[in-house]
Amino acid sequence: MSFEKKLSLLDLSMEEFGFLEKAGYPKFRKKQVYLASRQYKSYENMTNIPKDIREFLKKDYVDIPTKIIETFVGKDGTEKYLFLLTDGNIVEGVFMPHSYGNTLCISTQVGCRMGCKFCASTLNGLVRNLTAGEMLGEVLSVNAKHGGTLDKRAITNIVLMGSGEPRNISLSTCGLVEGIKKLADSGITVTLTISLHASEDEKRSKLMPVNNKWNIEEVLKASEYYFEKTGRRIIFEYSLIEGENCSKTEAVKLANLLKRLNCHVNLINLNFVKERGLKGTDKDTIKDFMDVLTKKGISNTLRRSMGNDIKGACGQLRNTYINEGGNKK
Repeated sequence: MSFEKKLSLLDLSMEEFGFLEKAGYPKFRKKQVYLASRQYKSYENMTNIPKDIREFLKKDYVDIPTKIIETFVGKDGTEKYLFLLTDGNIVEGVFMPHSYGNTLCISTQVGCRMGCKFCASTLNGLVRNLTAGEMLGEVLSVNAKHGGTLDKRAITNIVLMGSGEPRNISLSTCGLVEGIKKLADSGITVTLTISLHASEDEKRSKLMPVNNKWNIEEVLKASEYYFEKTGRRIIFEYSLIEGENCSKTEAVKLANLLKRLNCHVNLINLNFVKERGLKGTDKDTIKDFMDVLTKKGISNTLRRSMGNDIKGACGQLRNTYINEGGNKK
């Protein structure tokens, strides 16, 4: 099967559809095409758009940039998706239902080059970044799958792994200091989530090679800068890994490290990745760790573990699919 990489209708803002008017089509068609694309309609289903316009658009733009090719449903209601992109690459996403709304974690890259020792996303390296349209396609395809429309969203919260109403969007990073500062200066006030996973440089560098370029102190200074610019507290993600970072002593170190910041710690009991050999810890250890943080005044919660039975952790499902040759169908 041959593939090509082209921009999609979702990569264009409504203003950018102005080329239709320059091509001689009525001005109102711009909004029509824009809305049809945001309803995630294929060219064939854009029945309110004349065929000659659709044929004109087909020459340069893909209608559906991101297609769900496989869905795995967990016992807890979590859904894991494999998305096919127009160039044949595969990415994944996770739908997590909650009482307060439905969260979708989407991919922003094909693979990852950061090399974190507990993550499956990085096992096959970085292929490329996704376009804005491909990322939006992930959201719109799942939104439609769950009965959502432009007026009534089925997806209420979005997590960008690797920005609509910023209140509902969080951006996760492993600590790219220059990027954090750039985001702070951009005026886009999304919730910033930083993967920390250790309170000392030696241990963090072992788990996360990115720490060799930007150490913990640099990440914390960038976090302070982000808070000063946006007024939003920082979320630090901390995966609890048996034998590595989950003792009471480690909890004390983490609390002392973060006490200067307006922040919240999102604890995650690590999902087992067989290629990595690292695993999470037991309930008593988690409780002790949380108690230490709480007593020392550090806001913290334990992320509800979801999707363990459907390879819900970052990169697990895509990695399995690639290794089994699924992307060669």
